[in-house]
Amino acid sequence: MTAHPMHSANRFKLGVFSANADGGLTITKVPERWPARWSEIVQAAQIADRAGIEFFLPIARWKGYGGEINSRQHSYETFTFAAALAGVTERIALFSTVHVPMVHPVFAAKALATVDQASNGRAGLNIVAGWNPDEFAMFGLEKADAPYDQAGEWIEVITRLYAEGEPFDFDGKYYQMRGAATAPKPVQGNRPPILNAAFSPPGRAFAARHADFLFTTFKSIEAGRATIDDMASRSADTGRQVGVYTTTHVVCRPSRAEAEDYYEHYAVTMADDVALDYMIGTQAANSQNHDEETYRLRRKWFAGGAGTYPLIGTPDDIAEQMIEMSRAGFAGTTVSFVNFLNELPYFCEGVLPILQRAGLRG
Repeated sequence: MTAHPMHSANRFKLGVFSANADGGLTITKVPERWPARWSEIVQAAQIADRAGIEFFLPIARWKGYGGEINSRQHSYETFTFAAALAGVTERIALFSTVHVPMVHPVFAAKALATVDQASNGRAGLNIVAGWNPDEFAMFGLEKADAPYDQAGEWIEVITRLYAEGEPFDFDGKYYQMRGAATAPKPVQGNRPPILNAAFSPPGRAFAARHADFLFTTFKSIEAGRATIDDMASRSADTGRQVGVYTTTHVVCRPSRAEAEDYYEHYAVTMADDVALDYMIGTQAANSQNHDEETYRLRRKWFAGGAGTYPLIGTPDDIAEQMIEMSRAGFAGTTVSFVNFLNELPYFCEGVLPILQRAGLRG
């Protein structure tokens, strides 16, 4: 049995993020924005697969942001998304992103194992607490005061379902069940790799106890070192090793001026301001995905890529910053684009060979 892609020998791993949703991570009105048509998603996933990119990571969205284009309303549910991609890819890890309060752990365990079986051991799980009260309201729920307490029970149930051969009872604060069991189990014999998308101290504490990787944001690569140091300390306390990944949005062009001009065009001139105001305002009031300065000063980052770090420039520029991320201690990053199918090939052709020459990828 081959190793899971998240455990490959590459020192700096890469993932393609948010291709399951219209616009990807952008809030822009440009006509070439990602339409998230299934046939094009398949092509993008296959490009990433052939290029040796380690994982394909969807976002979990249930409600659009309004404005002219109502970005994110069109998005694919992530378990079925991963299962469908399993049949058209060969090597790439296929993650599912799950809002804990909206999906029961017994169902999640069955769905995740299904993806793992369908992909021959390439499934992964990205656990998120959720931040949008309008999405919670669609499910008749209220945003929890201590979401990671519930997430702790949730992942404990899933872990036990995979580890135990006999049905068991569970009596927790959030879940009470009798005779819980599931089959089939994951291909690898235990639970697939777990990402936890979090920035806040409670999220980091959860990742240190339960996840394999923390998936987080930063406002500068240097500032990201503090998160890495914090996670190293927390992981030492729990006796575990938790890698730290970050997330970026990319404009890769033959010249830096061309890249910067296009970034200004799609993320400022053509930003959907009504949708952008909704996303920033709602997220700032209900999540801790970024620090206060990022919410206040980085509007362009949110239009360009949902507040993720921008990589804007030539292949050399982008590879240089990824090398710096690796030196800072990041295990890898995700990338997103205005249009995945149009832009991912040039990224793979231009950036990946530089990272290989730098010894970060095979």
